[in-house]
Amino acid sequence: TTEMANQEEAEIQISELELLSSMFPYEEEFAVTDQLALAELKHYAENESAEVPSSKVQFILNVKAEVPNASMVEFSMACALPFKYPTVLPEITVRSLLLSRSQQILLNSDLKTYLMQNFSGEPCMLSAREWVKDHAAAYIDKDLSSSSMTASDATQSQITTFTRLWIYSHHIYNKQKRKNIIDWAKELSLSGFCMPGKPGVVCVEGLQSSCEEFWSRVRRLTWKRILVRHREDVSLEGGGHAEIQKQRKFSTLEEKCFDAHGARGNHMDLGQLYHFLEEKGCADIFQMYFGVEGH
Repeated sequence: TTEMANQEEAEIQISELELLSSMFPYEEEFAVTDQLALAELKHYAENESAEVPSSKVQFILNVKAEVPNASMVEFSMACALPFKYPTVLPEITVRSLLLSRSQQILLNSDLKTYLMQNFSGEPCMLSAREWVKDHAAAYIDKDLSSSSMTASDATQSQITTFTRLWIYSHHIYNKQKRKNIIDWAKELSLSGFCMPGKPGVVCVEGLQSSCEEFWSRVRRLTWKRILVRHREDVSLEGGGHAEIQKQRKFSTLEEKCFDAHGARGNHMDLGQLYHFLEEKGCADIFQMYFGVEGH
């Protein structure tokens, strides 16, 4: 019966996820991003619920690969297992800060072709990870001139918008939220920083669409108060990868804790924040956030 088949698929998914977590015990290598979906799937597999899980299990696999003359580059595989997996292929999107949009599209379609040709109906997450480890780096230097790009891609790549969002929150203490901010920024190839505490300040920069996706996810979490204080948009003609990199004021996204003081040790030293922004050429932002001249 389909029910039997479904349960078998669910069991296969669970054992594959367990295998991944035993091989990659560290969160920076493997992290399930939707714990609820996983719990639902286990519940279903253990025959405790006849209700087919409503959402796919989603997780991130990060792979470090060697790139000639650039040492190690991290590729992030955002994965989702459709309920019928492994009868159907997993959904995987590989990203890296060093890939241009067209390189990323090509890499992902080649990965899908490889999986289609070799793994119909079998669990294939480890093989997919291996393939990315062995092949992804080669896409960074691929020159995808107009010939290999379709017309629609070409017109879209004429103008790319680089965006920087300055987000203000009443406070950011929650560990899970802080982790989400860093993980999502990484997944969306955004750089910037997050200053937890009270107030909370988050800055992300990168492709406009990625910044908007980041904001829509962050906004959905529960906050006492959160808003975009300031937004910068720069249109880039041609908008290649190098152009985007040139616009960045931050190299990665990191959490910045400026020696805290105050009873709960959670009020950040705003003087230090001011100097940090000044170093990055963003001192004028300080006034927008706090309505005072920094000094």
